[in-house]
This record gives sequence, structure tokens and C-alpha cells, in this order.
Amino acid sequence: MRIDAILSRFGYCSRREAAQWVKRGRVTVKGVAVKSASAKAELGDVLVNGAPIEFPDGLYVALHKPLGCTCSHREEGELVYDLLPQQWLNRGDGVSTVGRLDKETSGLLLITDDGAFVHALTSPKRHVPKVYEFECAAPIPSAAVAQFASGELVLHGETTPCLPAELEITAECCGRLTLHEGRYHQVRRMMAAVGAPVLSLMRTEIGPLKLADLNLAPGEWCAIDPTMFA
Repeated sequence: MRIDAILSRFGYCSRREAAQWVKRGRVTVKGVAVKSASAKAELGDVLVNGAPIEFPDGLYVALHKPLGCTCSHREEGELVYDLLPQQWLNRGDGVSTVGRLDKETSGLLLITDDGAFVHALTSPKRHVPKVYEFECAAPIPSAAVAQFASGELVLHGETTPCLPAELEITAECCGRLTLHEGRYHQVRRMMAAVGAPVLSLMRTEIGPLKLADLNLAPGEWCAIDPTMFA
């Protein structure tokens, strides 16, 4: 790839600005300062500001989403993207969340610039399990366990029943729910349907990835291996 294309593709600067980066000696190839932004090089040979190209094979990150921020590029207020390095947001393929968590839901959120990865994890055909832990405003009826598992619950305003889901009641007003689909505000709507409105909600697992194993504080992120979802 051309040096100016590399700098632009991976969010360092625009192609127009690349010449100045080269002029200032900020780009080297195999230890030698690049003389022209039009020069070509292999990604593995390039250092920018003395460091290798960040996420050369695609951006795959797990974020512990805090309460109060939204998974949108357009809404006003705090966004999950405000928690990320600006360089990531400048990457040529764009950065997006894999699905969404609403403003009042915290927990595990995946972020990537790989559209195929987003599609693979959000496709209705994949049924990637997601685990949520929550506290309700009223006791959770024991009958909800069998009701959710039956695959017969039809949410208000819908005609197609929810896929079977696994509910574990961990305390009188607390539970853990595993979903295999992603409907709008699904956990909140399912719990409201059985008379136990949700007060607080956190997503703790996506497929094989568990937030507890990542040791992330709210707002922190770490790189992940996308092949774990293959």
C-alpha cells in the first residue's frame, strides 16, 4: 500500500496531510525514514511515530459500556464513541458497535470496523447467545422460567413469539436471562410482561466472551480475538 493510503486507512491523518507526516519523519519503513507519501510498503514494515500500525487486520474491541451513553453517531449527549481514541473513529472503513445497548443499560459491547463481523454476530440465523443480569421492581414469578423457555411468549405489539430463553432467578427481584435473538428492549419488555419491571440491566456475556473475564472498569476497553466467534 502507499504510505498516504496507509495513514488514511488506519486513521492517522488524511491522505492530503500524509506528506507533512512524512516530511516530519513520523513514518519509517524497516527503520528508514520514508521520503515520499506515495512510496509503497508492507504494513508489517511500517512504523508510525515509532509504533507499528494499530489493528492492521481490523479493529476488534470489547468495551465495558457505562450507564448514560448511547450507541449512536448522531444523538446528542454522551456517546460510546466519545470513549474511544479519535484515531479509531478516523479509520477508513468506519467504526460501529455490534448491536446496541440502550442508554440505561451497561455492560459488554463489541466495537469493530469489520462490517462482515457485525453481520455475522447480529444475523438472526446465528442466534449468538447474550446473557443479561438485572434487578426488578417486583418479585420475579417462578412461572416465568417455564414461560420464557417455552418459546411461546408474544411481546406487546408483536405477532411472532420470542425464541426460547433461559431465565435464572438469582434472588427474589434479581435474575439472569440468556437470549438468542435481539429484539428492541427485549429484556425489559419480557420482564414487564411477567409483572417484574426492570430497574437496572447489564449485559455480561456475548457468545464465549464474558465481561467478568476481561477485568474492565466502566468505560475501559480491550482488544479481542474475533476468531472466538467463528
